[in-house]
Amino acid sequence: MLITPHRTADAESPHGSVHNYYERLVFEQLQRASDRAATDANFMADVACVALNRLPPRYVRHDVDMTFFLSPVEHDEILDKVAKAVNEALEYVESRGARSESPAP
Repeated sequence: MLITPHRTADAESPHGSVHNYYERLVFEQLQRASDRAATDANFMADVACVALNRLPPRYVRHDVDMTFFLSPVEHDEILDKVAKAVNEALEYVESRGARSESPAP
């Protein structure tokens, strides 16, 4: 349900309940695609930021709000977009890291 009943003052803040649907998908794909991501939190954060900036924002309160309205084909398209964004972000961050680690001439 997209509209929720009125909550009391003790309830969770609306600010904390909104997130980008792609965040979880990007982190899951990144863990599958890179061993380094599991051991290097800075690397994981850098790659995730690059990948998320290559995807359209999709803000939801609950992931089920998004998945409920997607067909299986649309869901597969989203997973393909996430995989492509993560792979491109991995290449980008790794290439930038290799440049910064190279000794100066």
